[in-house]
Amino acid sequence: MRRRATAQLALLVAVILAAIVLALLARDGTDEGPRTLAPGAGSTDATRDPFAYDGDRRAEFEERAAAGLSHVLYAKSPGGVMETARRVEALRPTVSDVARRAGQDADTLEAIVFLESGGRPDVAASDDLESAVGLTQILAQTGTGLLGLKVDVARSEKLTRSIARSQSEKRIARLKAQRRKVDERFDPRKALEATTRYLEFAADNLHGRKDLAVESYHMGVGNLQRALKAYGNDDIPYAQLFFDSTPIRHAAAWKVLSSLGDDSSTYLWRIGAAKAIMKLYRDDPKKLEAQDELQDWPSAEHVLRPPTTTPVFDSAEALKTSDLAVVDGRALRVSRALASGPVGERSLRAPALILLRQLALGVQTVAKTAPVIVTKASTTSGGEGFVGEGVEAEPSTHATGYAFDLSRRYRSPAQAQALQFWLDRLTALDLIAWVREPDVIHITVGPRAGAS
Repeated sequence: MRRRATAQLALLVAVILAAIVLALLARDGTDEGPRTLAPGAGSTDATRDPFAYDGDRRAEFEERAAAGLSHVLYAKSPGGVMETARRVEALRPTVSDVARRAGQDADTLEAIVFLESGGRPDVAASDDLESAVGLTQILAQTGTGLLGLKVDVARSEKLTRSIARSQSEKRIARLKAQRRKVDERFDPRKALEATTRYLEFAADNLHGRKDLAVESYHMGVGNLQRALKAYGNDDIPYAQLFFDSTPIRHAAAWKVLSSLGDDSSTYLWRIGAAKAIMKLYRDDPKKLEAQDELQDWPSAEHVLRPPTTTPVFDSAEALKTSDLAVVDGRALRVSRALASGPVGERSLRAPALILLRQLALGVQTVAKTAPVIVTKASTTSGGEGFVGEGVEAEPSTHATGYAFDLSRRYRSPAQAQALQFWLDRLTALDLIAWVREPDVIHITVGPRAGAS
């Protein structure tokens, strides 16, 4: 009887331990029940994808994408984001009036102005005025062939050369007025009205979907229709097309989107980022200035982990904390230098380690190649700072426990391409910020990783 009780107790302990192990595995992202963890494959009866698109969370995916892709607006807005917002805001009365008359969203039209011209009605993409021109960057052929604008390229170019040579402000103003008459792309109101006509045309050809119409402003209706056809459904939200297409799921659609280059596939997310910037400019300009300061860096790592509020490890002793876990995983390995160093220096905080494992497995799943190599994990705040190209050294996010470096010595071109896909995708999910250094990819993991 006693032997039976002992056996039963042992069995009970074994069951409890097994349950704990399964719970921990599920929590750290390496397993969950009978399904195989397969980042990028989608969540099915056989696979679990931690980054899979969920239609019930469409608004969240769109908001994440706008936040994750916002850094480029801060980095590249002409004159800086505050100056660009000021120019765009000055145009708001005209934008609002044109949008109201067309029955369209003024915030979206304003965001197009922000992205396309930075609020500069006289900007041209090149000296050849057949190319994009004006407040909403309209091509000459599109302007005349589709949008009903008057565009005399030869006279417009002649007037543009005269404007460039002139030293008199009065003469420049007169020449610009003449140019607006012969090339209506330079007329702010007419350019905005033409843009609303384009969006109406695009929506009519995309099942009335406004999100697809806006995305097509940069991608083109034909290219977007091609991607939707490859996906197998031409009447879905753009968020579904974008986030549900990967190199191993709806791969044909992903190939169309990725082949376009020039950030075409992320245009809708950058529109969302521009909307957020303009709202913040009107509601809380001081907060926008603070955000701009955090974005003044090669990546958005300080936005994800603000230096003034994120705890750092200030000593080797601090790195021995139980808050860190040693870097390991079946699709990654640490470099020899990192492996030979102190345990704390090859450790990360749990959310960062989980995401690293998922990223590494995603690369391996896509590329079918050797593990990625981690060259750096946590350091103390007195350790070597990040040094980008032409950027002075400053405190590194490695000291927060939320950053790691991956070697750029790739095992194959497929591995490099797979890593690039995941860097872009995780950025669009607002999970990471990253920057390319000479020998490594420096990645900072954001707070959403712990909640995703």
